[in-house]
Amino acid sequence: MSNVLIINAHHKYPFAEGRLNGTLTQVADELLTTKGHDTRIVTVDNDWEIEQEVENHRWADVILLQSPVNWMGVPWTFKKYMDEVYTAGMDGRLTQFDGRTEADPKKNYGAGGTLTGSKYMLSLTFNAPEESFNDKSEYLFQGKSVDDLFFPMHMNFRFFGLDALPTFACYDVMKNADIEADFTRFQAHLDMHF
Repeated sequence: MSNVLIINAHHKYPFAEGRLNGTLTQVADELLTTKGHDTRIVTVDNDWEIEQEVENHRWADVILLQSPVNWMGVPWTFKKYMDEVYTAGMDGRLTQFDGRTEADPKKNYGAGGTLTGSKYMLSLTFNAPEESFNDKSEYLFQGKSVDDLFFPMHMNFRFFGLDALPTFACYDVMKNADIEADFTRFQAHLDMHF
């Protein structure tokens, strides 16, 4: 079985306390440990230590990022986590700087990751309905997918040599939520990929 680092990236706001992301984190932990995987959980809104988080990434075979989508990206607290943890890991533990060499400084930018052979999965919660994506007639996303929107996050993980598992998303969670169906879909998604 594998080692799975689950990162709960939710940041508490007056309109979003984090119950859904917290429960999805718990569901993932329970399902994965039942299947024999070892898990570690970090909740970004709580205290965490940079060196331990670098070690958690090195320990993990899979990193599962559980995050709400705030202003078309991850919450600022997770961005701070990335800035501090991932910058510390650029000493060779997570990446050999940016992958370029003195012999060929114009090629292979981003290819220095040391976590090759490991994977990551995005699990996201949206206020946007699913129908907002993949439809060119929709105003905001203009035919783009969830993975198009999260391309920068995919590149962050790829920078460290990680390969993507399919993204999971809960949609319309504030106005037209169907949480029980989301939990069922999430469990099926995890069963399929772990």
